[in-house]
Amino acid sequence: MSDSTLIWQNGTLKPWHEATVHVSAHALHYGSSVFEGERVYATPDGPRFFRLADHTRRLFASARVYGIDIGYTPQQIDDACRDVVRANGMDAAYVRPVVFRGAGGLGILPKDDVVDVAVLALPWGSYHGDAREQGADVCVSSWNRAAPNTFPSWAKAGGNYLNSQLIALEARRGGYAEGIALGCDGLLSEGAGENLFLVLNGELVTPPTSAGVLVGITRDSVIALAGELGIPFVERALPREALLYADEIFLCGTAAEITPVRSVDGAPVGRGGVGPITRALQDAFFGLFDGRTEDRWGWLTGLDEPASTSAARDPRHAASISAVIPDREKHKAAIRDRTVREAPDSMEASA
Repeated sequence: MSDSTLIWQNGTLKPWHEATVHVSAHALHYGSSVFEGERVYATPDGPRFFRLADHTRRLFASARVYGIDIGYTPQQIDDACRDVVRANGMDAAYVRPVVFRGAGGLGILPKDDVVDVAVLALPWGSYHGDAREQGADVCVSSWNRAAPNTFPSWAKAGGNYLNSQLIALEARRGGYAEGIALGCDGLLSEGAGENLFLVLNGELVTPPTSAGVLVGITRDSVIALAGELGIPFVERALPREALLYADEIFLCGTAAEITPVRSVDGAPVGRGGVGPITRALQDAFFGLFDGRTEDRWGWLTGLDEPASTSAARDPRHAASISAVIPDREKHKAAIRDRTVREAPDSMEASA
């Protein structure tokens, strides 16, 4: 990446090569980070974030699960996301705010509760390439999602994605675009980095949020768009063989957007292409960004507009992704005044 690319780190915009982290950072050793992936789309009205406030709310909810004090308000994080896109002159971007425990000793519980916050903005096209139009070939992974009450799947935490890497690596070795994981109960869960939808007899179906899945914001958007289009929808537990019964399958997420699946373990899905319900949902989703679909939910916000929180207006989904974290002044000063080169008071070791 060019040194002219700017990154927001602990309240300051700095060149790419200066946005460094100390090798003793707790997150590097123990995965103690939470993050978001957000899209900025080029629209007829200029660059616009998709559901920025909802992503920020989930970031704070994830941090609350792990007892991480972000040290900034949600509004400040929203502003940081806008600032880094604006500073890099981007019309479209993938934006990654990340919050992580920094340099503070090597114990499982850090002695010094140092938290770093950064926001990156990168150019990012279609995550699965031409699969958006042609469909992806996927496999069912031999790796399961974590059991309930082990790793909180609703939290978008860095450590959770070690499991995702195993699923994705296995799929790549087999020549597949992606892997689909089962839960510890043998029922369908989700992709390595995407939520999973099936079409069964004209009905849109997805595993429940208790199936070890991330409560996806794109998932929520698909459900809302399906309602607008009059597509019947249900959330229910699904056995593995539902993949072979399905007329259509697609994966969705901020990076993957809406990606059709054309085969599972070499067996074609439906007619092996993009089905009509998947296509209708794709058209409605991408229509939000070229003006074909009215943004009735206030999901899009420009770089100079306050972000609206659609989840707060929908009580069915608000509880799953909302959080209110107070702004703690005593931590803000400590975070902003520290440099990455400052050593912790001690470097205690632990198993």
